[in-house]
Amino acid sequence: MIVCITEKPSVAADIAKIIGANARRDGYYEGNGYAVTWTFGHLCELKEPADYNSKWKHWSLGQLPMIPPRFGIKLIPDRGIEHQFNVIKTLIAQCDEVINCGDAGQEGELIQRWVMQKAECNKPVKRLWISSLTDDAIREGFKNLRPDIELKPLYEAGLCRAIGDWILGINATRLYSMKYGADRKMLSLGRVQTPTLALVVKRQAEIENFVPKDSWELKTVYRTVTFSSTQKAFEDKEKGEKLIEEIKTQPLTITDISKKKGTEAPPKLFDLTSLQVEANKKFGYGADETLKTVQSLYEKKVSTYPRVDTTYLTDDIYPKCGNILLGLKEYSSLIEPLKGRKLKKSKKVFDNSKVTDHHAIIPTGQALPANLSEIERRVFDLIAMRFISVFYPDCTFEQTTVNAEVGKVKFKATGRIILDRGWKNVYDKDTSSPSADKGDSENAADNDDTQQAEMPAFVKGESGPHSPKLVKRTTQPPKYYTEGSLLKAMETAGSQVEDEDLREALKANGIGRPSTRAAIIQILYKRGYIRKERKSLRATQAGIDLISIIKDDLLKSAELTGIWENRLRRIERQDYEPAEFLNQIKEMITQITLNVLKDNSNVKI
Repeated sequence: MIVCITEKPSVAADIAKIIGANARRDGYYEGNGYAVTWTFGHLCELKEPADYNSKWKHWSLGQLPMIPPRFGIKLIPDRGIEHQFNVIKTLIAQCDEVINCGDAGQEGELIQRWVMQKAECNKPVKRLWISSLTDDAIREGFKNLRPDIELKPLYEAGLCRAIGDWILGINATRLYSMKYGADRKMLSLGRVQTPTLALVVKRQAEIENFVPKDSWELKTVYRTVTFSSTQKAFEDKEKGEKLIEEIKTQPLTITDISKKKGTEAPPKLFDLTSLQVEANKKFGYGADETLKTVQSLYEKKVSTYPRVDTTYLTDDIYPKCGNILLGLKEYSSLIEPLKGRKLKKSKKVFDNSKVTDHHAIIPTGQALPANLSEIERRVFDLIAMRFISVFYPDCTFEQTTVNAEVGKVKFKATGRIILDRGWKNVYDKDTSSPSADKGDSENAADNDDTQQAEMPAFVKGESGPHSPKLVKRTTQPPKYYTEGSLLKAMETAGSQVEDEDLREALKANGIGRPSTRAAIIQILYKRGYIRKERKSLRATQAGIDLISIIKDDLLKSAELTGIWENRLRRIERQDYEPAEFLNQIKEMITQITLNVLKDNSNVKI
């Protein structure tokens, strides 16, 4: 008998149907030489401090840091979990082989391996690795089961993450609570949650301390077109007014005219974070809400695996794209222009080198079930339209740049005409078209006065009267984080990045994982460290006080935490040693503990 262990009962039912295990038993399906059982997500967890040492049950500064000589796992104390675990353990004892059918990611690997370890599994194990739950994907996955040893680095990275979070979270929480918490107030700290809170607190301080500055830009209108001075804006309005008096009676002369064609590529496909950002910006959905929704779409077989951090597809997906598009019958009017022609294959979409475990989130092409909720339909709409748009032509435009001068003062005006809307046709009925790759930055408009309609025909050397003016500009404070913009900041370790290619490069040092960032934000709400005002996130006084009292950058720096995340990814790639990662975490908490214990400020929160 072969035992298949899935992460959820619903997934077990899907797999059982495909492999012929049609008889329902208590806690599993059986048939055709298979038994298909399931976990409920995590059945096991790392042991609590008191499980290692009875002295660690009571909070004491003298017992810190708590670092067990060897970490262990235990079953989560719950009657339903204990019953299901015993079903799994019994089946493993009776079987000849186990197939790990957990979610194909780091967390899924950790969940399943902990259960098999706890059940003392000594049977051969293979791994089902699929990116969607369609019948065809399951069948193909069973034909190409992977050796369990291949996924060991993924498990080791997940294990290091869990142990690192235990060491830092439990020790730092006890340390700061006992040292600084007034009236036994618990101060919750964590490897990812504290740097994330620090981002919110820092942004809030920047806004509150912001001092606006005024400046005046020199512009002039010639033949209905607004030209901008190429010199720096005036900080002194009187200097600008004086220059206007000097040039207003002199003619403006056209010195150069250039035209250049440019392109805008379609926006990249979605990874989890960019989907959460888009759903937050467009519909106001929280990060956790979007994650749960796209997980539901995955389980309903209409979209692919959601917990991904790449916006690319592998080359082997390309031959399947035509059928996926044909399956999107609700979007037939958008797909019609693609029929009868070879689908575009762009390196900005298909790139094997940019995909590790899973590709970008795309539709599966399965028919949409009738019972989709409104939020499921909206999120699926984002996924489907993004997928369709990448096969459309680039948007092409012609940009005209006109240079002029009045005396010694130089001016410039830029106008853009769209020649072919290309992928923008997909979003014609959408009032909030997504941001796009700009292609060559030199092709894009570079000032606020870009004319969006055709400019009049200018001739080099022509001149005439003009109407100069000063336009007042006031510097604006940065904006409060929304859940969407905070997710982007976590992904890039706090760097303010709009360029999609640079954003991809910075992901290596992002804090948290796509699958955990939403949960981190929820923890900050739960702890009372942040609150939401409309869409904006505000740090509470407790959150501000906590960050102010933490002197160690190791605990609150997004950049430093991003380095730890990078090392976890390197463990997955087998070019960083798990033991080295854990030793550095242990050294880090030991140093933090010494620094806090030496603090004689008597500050209390």
